[in-house]
Amino acid sequence: MAAQMAVNSGASLWGPLKELWETVDGAVLRRQPESVHLLDLQLKKHKPHFLSLFKNPPKSAEQREKVRKASTEGIAIQGQQGSRLLPEQLLTEAFILSDLFDIGELAALELLLAGEQQQPYFPGLTRGLVAVLLYWDGKLCMANSLRTLIQSRQGKTFTLDLSGELVALTTRFTDELMSQGLTKRILTLVSEISVTREFERLQKERGLGNEKHRKEVADLIKECRQALADSLFSWTCQSPLSKDDTLALIGHLETVTAQADGSLDSVSLALVMALLYCLDVSFIEQGTEDRDDLLQALPLLTERQYVSAVHSRLMDSQPWKLPGLQAVCRLAWALLLRVLSQLPQGSALVEFTEADEALADQALLGDVFLFMKEGILGCESFSQEEFYIRRVHSLITDFLALMPMKVKQLRNRADEDARLVHMSLQMDSELPSSLRKDLDHLMILIGEFYSKDPFGLELGLEFWCPTESLQHSSLQGSYLGMALQRPPHKQVVLSKFVRQMGDLLPSTLYISYLRMLKGLANGPQCAHYCFSLLKTNGAAHSDNIQGVSGSPVSWEHFFHSLMLYHENLRRDLPNPDSAHYRHPPLRGITQREMEGLTSFLQLLTTIITWSENARLALCEHPQWTPAVVMLGLLQCSVPPVLKAELLHCLAAFGKSPEIAASLWQSLEYTQVKQNNVELNEIESSCEEYPLTRSFCHLISTLVEGSLPVNLGAGLRVPGFQPYLNFLRDSVFLPFPTRAYRRPAEKWEVADSVLEVFHKLLRDYEPQPSDFVQEIVELQGEQVPAHKPPGHSIMFHLLNDSPMLALCLSLLEEGVRQLDTYAPFPGKKHLQSAVLHCLCLLDLALQKEAVFMDLLRESQASLLVSPLEQLLQGVSPQTRRADHIVNIARYLYHSSSNPEAAFQSAKILRRIANYPNIQIRLVGDFTHDQAVSDKLMAGFVECLDNEDAEEDVDSQKKVARIRHETQIHILNLLITSLELKAPNLALYLLGYEVKKPVSSTNLQDPGVLGCPRSCLHAILSRLQRGTEKRSGPALTQQAPHLAELCYQVIYQLCACPDTSGPTMRYLRTSQDFLFSHLQHLPFILPSNQIAALSQMSWLMKTAAIELRVTSLNRQRSHTQRLVSLLLDDQPHAQHADGESGMEDETRSVSGFLHFDTVSKVRRKLLSVLDAIEFSQDMPELLQLDFFERTQIEQVISNCEHVNEQGHTVCNVKLLHRVLVAEVNALQGMAAIGQRPLLMEEVNSILQQVVERNRVRRSLSAKRHALQSWRSLVETLLTACPADLIPADERQLIIRDLLLDLHDKVSDHDAAGELMPIVAGAVFTLTAHLSQSVLSEQQQGVGLEASSGFASIANSALHLILRKLLDFILSTGGGYQRLRAHLYGSLLYYLQIAQKPEEPDTLQTAGKAMWERLTAPEDGFSKLQRENLAIIESYGKALMEVVCRDACDGHEISRMLAMAVLDRILSIDRQNQWLLYICNSGYLRSLVESLRQDDVALQSLLTPQPPLLKPLYIFESKMALLTRVAKTGQGAVELLRCGLVAQLMECQVFDMVPDSDAHRVMRDPSGFIPSPMDRYRQILLPTLRLFQVILTSTSINHQQGAAQVLQWLIVHADTIQSLLRCQELSMGALQELSLLTGIISKTALPGTKMSSHPELKAQSSFNVTSALCEPRVCANIMEYCQALLLQSSAQAQFSICLFSPSGSEPAGRDGARTDLSSTVPSMAYSRVPSLGLVLYLLKNSAADFFRFHQSHRQSLGKLQSLDQLPPEELKELCQGLVSGPGAVEKISSVQRSLLAKRRLVQLINNRAKLLALCSYVIETCLFVLWRHLEYYLLHCIPTDPKDSLLPGSTLYRSRLADDSFSGLQASGGRGLSLSRVSQQDLDLLKSDMAAGFGEALQRKLLEVEGLYSQVRSRYTFIQALVRRIRGLLRQPKS
Repeated sequence: MAAQMAVNSGASLWGPLKELWETVDGAVLRRQPESVHLLDLQLKKHKPHFLSLFKNPPKSAEQREKVRKASTEGIAIQGQQGSRLLPEQLLTEAFILSDLFDIGELAALELLLAGEQQQPYFPGLTRGLVAVLLYWDGKLCMANSLRTLIQSRQGKTFTLDLSGELVALTTRFTDELMSQGLTKRILTLVSEISVTREFERLQKERGLGNEKHRKEVADLIKECRQALADSLFSWTCQSPLSKDDTLALIGHLETVTAQADGSLDSVSLALVMALLYCLDVSFIEQGTEDRDDLLQALPLLTERQYVSAVHSRLMDSQPWKLPGLQAVCRLAWALLLRVLSQLPQGSALVEFTEADEALADQALLGDVFLFMKEGILGCESFSQEEFYIRRVHSLITDFLALMPMKVKQLRNRADEDARLVHMSLQMDSELPSSLRKDLDHLMILIGEFYSKDPFGLELGLEFWCPTESLQHSSLQGSYLGMALQRPPHKQVVLSKFVRQMGDLLPSTLYISYLRMLKGLANGPQCAHYCFSLLKTNGAAHSDNIQGVSGSPVSWEHFFHSLMLYHENLRRDLPNPDSAHYRHPPLRGITQREMEGLTSFLQLLTTIITWSENARLALCEHPQWTPAVVMLGLLQCSVPPVLKAELLHCLAAFGKSPEIAASLWQSLEYTQVKQNNVELNEIESSCEEYPLTRSFCHLISTLVEGSLPVNLGAGLRVPGFQPYLNFLRDSVFLPFPTRAYRRPAEKWEVADSVLEVFHKLLRDYEPQPSDFVQEIVELQGEQVPAHKPPGHSIMFHLLNDSPMLALCLSLLEEGVRQLDTYAPFPGKKHLQSAVLHCLCLLDLALQKEAVFMDLLRESQASLLVSPLEQLLQGVSPQTRRADHIVNIARYLYHSSSNPEAAFQSAKILRRIANYPNIQIRLVGDFTHDQAVSDKLMAGFVECLDNEDAEEDVDSQKKVARIRHETQIHILNLLITSLELKAPNLALYLLGYEVKKPVSSTNLQDPGVLGCPRSCLHAILSRLQRGTEKRSGPALTQQAPHLAELCYQVIYQLCACPDTSGPTMRYLRTSQDFLFSHLQHLPFILPSNQIAALSQMSWLMKTAAIELRVTSLNRQRSHTQRLVSLLLDDQPHAQHADGESGMEDETRSVSGFLHFDTVSKVRRKLLSVLDAIEFSQDMPELLQLDFFERTQIEQVISNCEHVNEQGHTVCNVKLLHRVLVAEVNALQGMAAIGQRPLLMEEVNSILQQVVERNRVRRSLSAKRHALQSWRSLVETLLTACPADLIPADERQLIIRDLLLDLHDKVSDHDAAGELMPIVAGAVFTLTAHLSQSVLSEQQQGVGLEASSGFASIANSALHLILRKLLDFILSTGGGYQRLRAHLYGSLLYYLQIAQKPEEPDTLQTAGKAMWERLTAPEDGFSKLQRENLAIIESYGKALMEVVCRDACDGHEISRMLAMAVLDRILSIDRQNQWLLYICNSGYLRSLVESLRQDDVALQSLLTPQPPLLKPLYIFESKMALLTRVAKTGQGAVELLRCGLVAQLMECQVFDMVPDSDAHRVMRDPSGFIPSPMDRYRQILLPTLRLFQVILTSTSINHQQGAAQVLQWLIVHADTIQSLLRCQELSMGALQELSLLTGIISKTALPGTKMSSHPELKAQSSFNVTSALCEPRVCANIMEYCQALLLQSSAQAQFSICLFSPSGSEPAGRDGARTDLSSTVPSMAYSRVPSLGLVLYLLKNSAADFFRFHQSHRQSLGKLQSLDQLPPEELKELCQGLVSGPGAVEKISSVQRSLLAKRRLVQLINNRAKLLALCSYVIETCLFVLWRHLEYYLLHCIPTDPKDSLLPGSTLYRSRLADDSFSGLQASGGRGLSLSRVSQQDLDLLKSDMAAGFGEALQRKLLEVEGLYSQVRSRYTFIQALVRRIRGLLRQPKS
């Protein structure tokens, strides 16, 4: 035993029992699937508890000892390792508890521990007090489970329609309990347990806390007793009790006593009803199919001893404590015996059945009917149970039907007594003592019983025989063979009873009879029959004179009497001024008459309340005119009570709008407002206010129909104002200060008057006309008109008026009374009044915005303040600003007062929209800790309530209200969270409001004193069910609620302040996201919209979580979520108790299917499946009467944006507009058409509702898809790349892409979802491309046999096809959407682009043949296949792309051009090029350049408007450059006039001033400076020219000529650019391109005369030439071209450099005099040959430098893994922007980046080497050409040789036109004729010195190192040899 004495921290007396009740409730009442199995397990486990019902575990010394030692040795707790030491205090409490409830010490300890755990749910209570609650709650769970199990049995009275399996289980179980003596145990417990006794014990041990705790304990105890009694009652309803049990029950009832007012308490009532059902055989009449089985089981018929025992027990003359109760039981038994005697089986029981008469007599002597009325009907719970009502109905009707002789006796006795009474009255003697009032009591009982019908059963119908059908159907009915169905015998007997009792009615029974009729007229059909009865009664006697002596119970008689009273009383109408008025003589009406009149008026009221026909028939009766007579009587001096009845009756008439209108007018004329006098004079002195209440009731009824606008016109200023003033100033404002004899009446008055205000304000819509002061004419003078009553109420509520103050103090009083938890008189009416006050405030807040706006516009002089500010005022009672706190405190009472809590939440939510009030509210809410705790508890209690349901089921109105309250609270949180801190939401959700929010440390409730907050409530609601397979229960039970809960959590995670604490808490304490994401997708066929919203918020939260955990490097968290969302292997989920059944089936299926590891759908994909892309659109309206266009206009006018941001149509407003339109129609035709018109209005409204639904649905889908996309993008972008391996990543992306494409390509897919899909496709394709590229960079998968990458080529092709299909499926309207798709296409095509490979300079080894025959690599294969797919789409695709490239949205155009560019680059067949050229798109593009010019010019202003034109221009240029790369394309461009277009562009001449704009730089560096912008325009153009020149150089001089044309047109600009001194990157690029173009334009056939640039070229600044090898190369190429063009032989060549061999002095570019020896040289401007030599030397030096660096980088690349991290970081820095960015990159990424950077460096060096080698070669050629000329052919111009013929020859050659270009342009041609011999000698010596051995060796080495390797043969060696020869040549 000791070993098992571990403590269950869930408390064995509470936790398991709670679980039991949840299982029973789920199986029987909520009918959850698969619950029978669970129920079976629970029942087996708890059977001992049921058998020893409510028995506590006994105390034992052993336990006591163990508990005592718990503070020193510790104690073991189930589910926890080791033992735990418990504090002394706890153990002391445990012993107290153990003694208090007489339970085992361990059980007591467990209760306390559980109490400690549950404490946060009960703020303000200690663990001991909570333990008391848990103890009784455990008992209640037990009792409730028992009751529910018994109710689920099959039987004779009712059925719950449960599955056969479940019923069999519960029947078996409960039968067993019953056989073990359950009945006696229940009866013992009911006697033993009593609230007072328990309270005394608890009080002694201080086991009772505050009022709320006392109430809760008392309620639990009462409910326990009630549930036990109900169990017995439910049993007897279904199955009979055994003999002993029945006798035990009778024995218990013998001792029952009544309550103070003579009624039974609800427990005793249940037991009485149990006995009555034991004695019930009414099912025999019903003839159900199982009747015989039930008869067999009935001990009454089968067991003689049973009958005998019960009979003798009831016949026993021993009186019971309640004789009335004994009488009831005897009557029931008598009736039972009567029934038995009529059955065939009854013959055996003759000896007993004979006694029925005697028993009935005894029952009547025991005043049975009186007790039934007072004892049974008087009990509050009687009318709450349908089967109580049915049983008493059968008891009454059986007595009347089965014992007609007894009824006759009663009537005879009553007639006798009436005569005696009459005689004694006449003789003035004493009344006889022997009077019995049995018939009286019976009638009153019937009246009372049937006047309440809470279930709408209309049982009273049994008393009415439908006689009309017999009278009105002609005789042919039966003749035609349609025999009229006869009513059942019982019904005939009962209706005869009603009719006969009214015949010759003795006056003593008159009132009772009327009361009986009033009861029997309760219900729509009953009222009709009763009306007919009273009509026919009168008609039968109408032949009598004046009809007076007719039946006293007829309309004729009633109304005739009323008129007589009126006549009489009107004569003695006192003069109002006379002093008698206070005590008017009441000679007109005696007390007896008063009672009669009252009864009659009540009967009349009942009939006309139910039957509209009766109302109209009576009101329009020409002789009776009831309304007029009643209003007349009101003016007479009759007691207020009667007046009240008259007013009630008028109110009932007023229910018909036709009568209401005339009633208003009559009220006006009779001046009922004299009430004021009566109220103050009579009612207040009597301290009773029936008249006031009924007057309010009348007004309330009349107001409901409509208010006549011109009420009282002609007599006074028309309008309702006087009534309103009376109600407000005479009834409402003074009500708290008046005296009341009956305390409850105070609240009744308040309730009735507030109801009128509520209705008036509810129906008021502020109109502009309300704010204009209108004038009416009254008796010749102008007086201001009254405003509508709603306006007046609104005005009072928006001012600090007495009315508002009283409403607020009423709210304060209400909450104070509720806080006492004690019943008090008028509680119900107080709650109702409070509710009206809250509604008034809510309506005022709702309408105030419109009201204020209209008031402002009207400029009226009214002063009002917004209500939310008035509510912040100081309360006069408490001197604190606590109005809003008082309103919020109603949430604390949501369990007892759900409607008030609902209105309170609504008001708070309206107030929460004002940010300035929120901060004050937080202060008010938190300023008093006790109040603050209560408020928090109130909000939490509302959210925790699980009875809330979304269904619009009328029976579950309260559940619906609770649900709405929760919705309002959540919306309040959502609204508040958007405002700045501190706000209400932060306080309610448990965040810091006094300190910074982000410093909050969220804990589980109870930890570190943390109270249970709304966040805990929301989480616990959401978490329920997550551990089961079905997923979070809330998502199915209350979808909208769940959606808002998820939204609150998302907002908390998304807001920067709350994000940290929230996400930490969700991650650590709750594991929230994982447990919810594993149940995605949520599928709710009934509410798809809510399911989508739930998923969207959840996915958005998950995206944040993934991002945060990735940033914080919490890898395991990220990994769990990633694998949950992306894995396609099945998880072993749910290792809980549910697996019992499934495991077996699973193992079987595993045995049958060999492939057990089947793939499952990835979670992300199944979520995508749940988003339905198609949307059924409502069809167009089919209208017969209204004009469609106008209706559409009206609908769009009624549209507004709701809280969720959807545009929806306000259906109520639309309904008002349309109905007003229909009402405005005049004429007979319109009235005839009205039903059709209303029908059409209805169809329009339905259509609009459907449209709203479609909009909501679409926006939910959009939202869900957007969230899905952000989750996918986060997964791929933000999570560490190594979490998803590359091959897996590609497959995931493939699946996602293909699924997306499939869903969107469906022809039903809604267009609204396309943009999001396109965005997702773009991101996914980008990631796919990145993934494939990075995989190749890592060198994986290239050599693999599967081909190109982890993802198969076929999948890639499929993706491409779907992408192209998507592009083609989007029509013309979706251009922006296509931008995304073009982006995707570009990324896709990038996959097949070959990555940059390092140029190792080693390719010479491969022969040309090898390269040609090499197998096709993966890239080119994929590229070829891609192209084939693209071409298979033919012209359609070309058309779409070209059209998008030529016009439309800028981004789409740029992307379309990029796509064209890309496709043209891989299109070897030039199909696309041909299409572009032939279809005119190319010409259109070229011609658009002129239009771009203006936009581009505007870009060069210091502050440009937009950079779009620049980007478009760059894209165009890139595309045109691509086109120009093929000869064919270049020719086509020239044909389209490209150069001509560019010549006309003036933007090239607008070179910005580079210094002026330094100031205007954009600090972020995003907007480029004007100079940069200019270069972004110029450089692409120059590149384009360069490409055109290259492409057309072979066969086409036209290109060069045109480009020269352009150079000439913009000559000034170009010269200035060439002379530019700036040494920036951009300037050098300009130079390089310009020199390149100029060098290319020097083509054969271009006349040299057209080279204006040469002069600029020659004066080119050397320094820049040395800075940029490219520029040098261009210049040298140009020189070479010129030299080659001029002539083939050296002696005829032109000279470009002066014969001076000295090199420039320094690299700073300051030119020194080239030769000091010839001071007067004219060629100082011509560069010298020394410059060429200098260039040669530098290039050689550069070559070696670059070669060295190239080798180093190659080495690094090959040993990348061994590089030190510092060096890797340095390499990465070149590619990553931003400080510290490198640190964040993972090591894998880092080495990839370093590799990329090295390849860049290597290839860069390789290019530089090529340039250097080229420059060296060209320099050598130029040197050789010049030296050859100077040293071999040049004739020096020394004076001594001047006559030589050669010189003249040469001179004439200079004048030749080929050189005249220089002279023409420069003006100072290079007169080389003046070269002297001395120059030549100097040249030779300088050159010999400069071109020494070292240089020659270097040059030859260059050739060795570079040229052979590149397999191109250079002429360096030959040229070096020749120059060396020239220089060594002896002087001639």
